[in-house]
Parts: sequence; structure tokens; C-alpha cells
Amino acid sequence: MTRRSLLGAGLSLTFIGKAQADRYDRVAVVDWAMFETLLALNVVPVAATELVQFRKISIEPSVPPQVADLGLRGSPNFEMLQLANPDLIVSSPWFAWARGNLERIASVASYTIYEPGRPPYAAAEEVTKALGERLGRAEPASAYVDASLTEIETARRTLSERNARPVYLINLGDARHFRAFGADSMFGDVLTRLGFTNAWSKPTSYAAAAPVPLEALAEVPEASIAIVSPIPSDAQSTLAQSPLWRALPSVREGRVSVIAPVNPFGALPAARRFARLLTEAFSGNGKPIHG
Repeated sequence: MTRRSLLGAGLSLTFIGKAQADRYDRVAVVDWAMFETLLALNVVPVAATELVQFRKISIEPSVPPQVADLGLRGSPNFEMLQLANPDLIVSSPWFAWARGNLERIASVASYTIYEPGRPPYAAAEEVTKALGERLGRAEPASAYVDASLTEIETARRTLSERNARPVYLINLGDARHFRAFGADSMFGDVLTRLGFTNAWSKPTSYAAAAPVPLEALAEVPEASIAIVSPIPSDAQSTLAQSPLWRALPSVREGRVSVIAPVNPFGALPAARRFARLLTEAFSGNGKPIHG
């Protein structure tokens, strides 16, 4: 074998070694936005956080049964994570406090979607592509980004004759308070992309403002209200009988709809689900709440 052949073989081995080092067969995830993005790319993590609640709130993508539950997002079970033996842990800046513990177990890849004052949809597109590149799913990631944009544009056309009114996007804390989603929330960003004006124009804290007194919904009397489930049981049982609620112009005129749960801090899967549910609600197929 010539010296050139030996050098070529050495370079080949170097590239093979690098490819093997960058291949992640066991991926764990602690952030829900990253979790749903991985599932959308058909990457099944070995472990993720708070799966019972994820199934209730995010709904989709569905969680395969083999994913191990790491417990609460605010206090993940590091021993369980270590037992899952991941070679990569996908995270976000919300878990910066835990990064040291995570890095003792495996390499950590952290991606940012939510930042104060920045609409998150474009960031979710970037993160989807970045994860696709890292995990060898670049083409599916690009296809998912394109399909998401197409779905939202189709919804925009469907709603083109119904988007004249501004919309409050809220979920209820109790029968007297709500959380309002602003322009830097995924719901608010998608609402704008659907051609609506967000009735909540005041500052938010990490995409939402809470708790806000119910009477604030009268500040834009011509607005419609979209309530993102779940609705607390005490609010559900008393809201329709509340004089304050019944006095709101949106309620009196039947401009209130309830949509099924969506992950409020999700990525493109949450954006697509929200767009679809809002389209159904505003096309007359939603579940209204009247006074």
C-alpha cells in the first residue's frame, strides 16, 4: 500500500469515526417543545418529562409507549434519566439550571424558541431544521416546516372572511381571572399569521399575562374570545352564572368559543394544532360558551 493510500484510509477512518460520534441512537428530552418536535420528526426519545400531563395538554403528536417518564419538568428524575442511558439530551434555556446535572449523564443540545418580545414561530422553524440536521433527519425536518406553513396558509384562506374582529386568546385560572396570550406566544403568532388582530396588546411575561381580572375582557368590546382548554372545574361550573361574565359584550353576543387543549409553549406541532382548532371554532364547528 502506498503512502497516499495509507493517508486516504486514515482520512476515511477519521470521517467514519466522526459520523459514528455524531450519531445519536438514544435521545432523551426534558423540554416539551423539543419533545413534540422530535416526535414530529419520527424520532422516539428513550425518555421525556411529565408524560401524563403531556398527553392531556399537548395531545399530539402521540407518545409511543416505550418512552420512559422522567417525572416533573421542574424536577426531572436524574437517576431515571441515567438509567435510560441516552447519548444525547435535548433541552432548552428554561432548563439552564439543570444543565450541569444533565451533562454528567450525556451531551446536551439546547435550543431556543421562546424569548420575551419575539414571536416564536420562525424560531420553531429554525429549531426543527437544526434538530433534523443534528439527528440525520434534515429532509423530513424541512418537509415538516413546509407542511406546517402550508397548513397555516390554508387555514388563513379559510378564515379570510371571519378575521375582521380582534381576538382575545386566553385560558382561565378561575371564574374571575384569566391568562392572556400575547404576540410573543405561539398562539398569538399563529393568530397573526391567520390574519387576525390580537386584542391583547399589553406587555406579557414569557408570552402571557396572568392573572388578569375578567373585566379586562371588556376593554375591546368588539373582540371575540377564544378560550384554550382545560377550564378549571370551579370556573366551568360557575362561569355561565356569573353576572360579570354575562355582562361582557363578547358573551352577550355569542362571540366566545372553547377549543381543546394545546401546548401553550409548544413548537410547530402545537402551532398546527392551534391553527386547526381555531379554524374549526371560528368556522362554526367549535364549542361555544354563551351567557
